[in-house]
Amino acid sequence: MKLFIISGLSGAGKSIALQALEDLDYYCVDNLPLALLPAFARQMLDVAAEHPSQATAVGIDARNLSTDLKSFDQVLEDLRALGMEYEIVFLEASDEVLLQRFSETRRKHPLTDEHTPLREAIRRERALLENVYAVADLRIDTTRSTVHQLRDQVRRRVARKKSSQMSILFLSFGYKNGVPVDADYLFDVRCLPNPHWDPRLRLHDGRHPAVAAFLDEQEEVESMFKDICGFLQRWLPRFAAENRSYLTVAIGCTGGQHRSVYMVERLAAHFRDACESIQIRHRDVT
Repeated sequence: MKLFIISGLSGAGKSIALQALEDLDYYCVDNLPLALLPAFARQMLDVAAEHPSQATAVGIDARNLSTDLKSFDQVLEDLRALGMEYEIVFLEASDEVLLQRFSETRRKHPLTDEHTPLREAIRRERALLENVYAVADLRIDTTRSTVHQLRDQVRRRVARKKSSQMSILFLSFGYKNGVPVDADYLFDVRCLPNPHWDPRLRLHDGRHPAVAAFLDEQEEVESMFKDICGFLQRWLPRFAAENRSYLTVAIGCTGGQHRSVYMVERLAAHFRDACESIQIRHRDVT
């Protein structure tokens, strides 16, 4: 049995992530007091003896007292002592987006009161959850994600892992829309020839055959592809040897439409034979 610990900032989508897992028949408990987690894990291990396929997820967030969160590392040690395998998923978003979401929903942030404005509550929550963030196996930045996109990402990256093999996400993005904060590796391909300047290609993204054909012909593109492949082929086994569950490789161009999309598609195809858990996400393609 594996226990998924879902944590993150208020407003970043933790409840949505838990709902997505619950829809896939996970047994989910939200806002479980941290001190009760080892006892809960012990009970779930007993359940696993009769129902080994039962998947479980718990939500841990700043509604726990700050003194409890300080003991998070000890709780993880207790889980390991029980023999409970676990993964930690942390959801985050930019301060501005969190402010906007609370304004739109008119919900109260758990750390706000008459003396603590919303922006300060968000800052305090980041500090409270810092040690959880530091040990997270998977960090998901929902700044530019819709509810449906987040549900899909949780299903693909968390619920549909077929083995203990490391899951690799190849992510394309545009620098003009911001750099993804949840990337482990980030490669800048803005130096490559840009199909945007060809009127016949501008309206297509990097998956279109005409755009791919244009980039296939560029010597610099092939050199960049080989260099990135070589780098990843050398270092991915080291990450896997450290029992990493997730790795995000981000490829960025100016708008996130052509060069980064093309490169992500090629890299995913290249590594799919060696890794059964390859995911693709084109952040800025509409």
